[in-house]
Amino acid sequence: MVMEAAVRVKQFFLLFAFVAVSVIALLYGISPNWFAKTFLGLDHIDANIAHILRAVMGLYLAFGLFWCFAAFRKNLRDPAILMTIVFSAGLVSGRIISLPIEGVPSPLLVFYMATEFVLIPIAVYVYRLPD
Repeated sequence: MVMEAAVRVKQFFLLFAFVAVSVIALLYGISPNWFAKTFLGLDHIDANIAHILRAVMGLYLAFGLFWCFAAFRKNLRDPAILMTIVFSAGLVSGRIISLPIEGVPSPLLVFYMATEFVLIPIAVYVYRLPD
């Protein structure tokens, strides 16, 4: 019964990660100009930045879809959870490096940074649960 509960926690975690990263991806990529204006306070972004945001959307959706798929595959669950750790650690590391160089970003990006930072130990805990 305990093992079954642990599996459910892992599945829930991966499905939550899928939903969260998918929402963020779609915000970035469906309309990069709207996203930049609404959340970053930029009136307009050029085609290169829009291209980067849409590429990030594709990357995030690819990760998210894998996490969704892995939630229902025993042999992929733990590697997928490890991917969420690496994904979050990579993002938060880049944001931390950027703080002293560019300064404090928009409130949304500070929220992302805090969320990514908090997610890492949660993901480690979930990863260590028995399967």
